[in-house]
Order: sequence, then C-alpha cells, then structure tokens
Amino acid sequence: MTQPKYFSTNGHLLLCQGQSCQQRDSVLLYKALWNWLEREGLAYYKAGGTVRLTQSGCLGACKYGPTLCVYREREGQLEQAWYAGLDFPAAKAVAQAVQDGADLPVTGRYGPPQP
Repeated sequence: MTQPKYFSTNGHLLLCQGQSCQQRDSVLLYKALWNWLEREGLAYYKAGGTVRLTQSGCLGACKYGPTLCVYREREGQLEQAWYAGLDFPAAKAVAQAVQDGADLPVTGRYGPPQP
C-alpha cells in the first residue's frame, strides 16, 4: 500500500471562515495569504517551505475577526497563539515568524500570556 507524501512543517495556521469572519473579509485574507505563501516559497509543499494554512470553522471570536490560530512546536513544547482583527500585513508577519522559528508577533494577539 502506498503512503501519502509527508511534508515537514514548522507550524499550522488556521484561519477562521465562520460567517462573522467572512463578513470581515476572511475569504480574501485566506486567498491573499495563501498566494503569498506560495509566491515566497513558504508553503509546506514548496522546497524549503514549512508553513501550513488551513481554512477553519468558527474559532469563537466572532466580533473581532478575522481570527487566526497558530500551533507549532517550539523548544519541545506545543506553542499556540490566537489573533483577532487580523489584516494581511499582520498575517504575513505571523506566517514569516512560523517559517523562521522566531517569536510570534504580539500585534492582534489575545488569550493567556505566553512564557
């Protein structure tokens, strides 16, 4: 039996596509971010790329969308970050930090403080 191809990733970005986020242009943000990841070679299936981007259902911050959730392993620990009111430059900064293994941006971030 053949196996699916495995692509190593540095992190996974989930961009809300719930109704409220869609009303705040999350569909356009997803397309723009995906195109940028591909163009810059950061998409997980490109040589050297390690960022996954997935459309998600509602992430629960409906009044503050578009909302983005990031999961990645860093220093042997699961790190997660939540962003609200995200625009394209902020989304690019998050994706670039994931690719580079750098600290995640604080702009737009909400939730419990990170160590």
